[in-house]
Amino acid sequence: MNLADATGGTSDTLSSSSSTFQRWTSTLSRRYQHLLDKSTPFVLRRWIAFSTIAFIYSVRVYLVQGYYIITYGLGIYILQLFLAFLSPQVDPEIDGGPSLPTLRSDEFRPFVRRLPEFKFWYSITKAFCLAFVLTFFSAFDVPVFWPILLFYWLVLFVSTMKRQIMHMIKYRYVPFSLGKQRYTGKKVAPTDDDTDKARP
Repeated sequence: MNLADATGGTSDTLSSSSSTFQRWTSTLSRRYQHLLDKSTPFVLRRWIAFSTIAFIYSVRVYLVQGYYIITYGLGIYILQLFLAFLSPQVDPEIDGGPSLPTLRSDEFRPFVRRLPEFKFWYSITKAFCLAFVLTFFSAFDVPVFWPILLFYWLVLFVSTMKRQIMHMIKYRYVPFSLGKQRYTGKKVAPTDDDTDKARP
């Protein structure tokens, strides 16, 4: 009997500690998501924070003179995110989807990205933070000749961007939407009669 009581007591303790841990992680997750939601409208501040993180990572790699494989992988990931940021949500080449208006009579349709700006910022910030943490583990410091990696990344960047620009030209879209243009019409210059009436 004592053994059954002891086993039951142990399982109750484990279940209460796991439920406490789940509540704690759930609360932490909600608070983190709340902070992310609050930061959404502050575009400039978010990108300044990202620039600070990227600068710290660059200084770290420069000072240790290593971890070029991590930096190369980070560069490939950034390129992939940037292409998704520049691409339309519906690829006109595959789906023949909606295109931007070409005539004045067409309805205004803003550019909808495959990867929205906030998700782009969030993904790239997480990637730099992860890369920074990886620079503290010597297992990831593979000795390579970094100029070859840089040259290969530049060739990949130029060829990929050339293909993306040709795609933009072919399907006539610009990946930046400045909002709907408003036409106010011609302003009529005041005549002499109007100025005479205005005087007392």
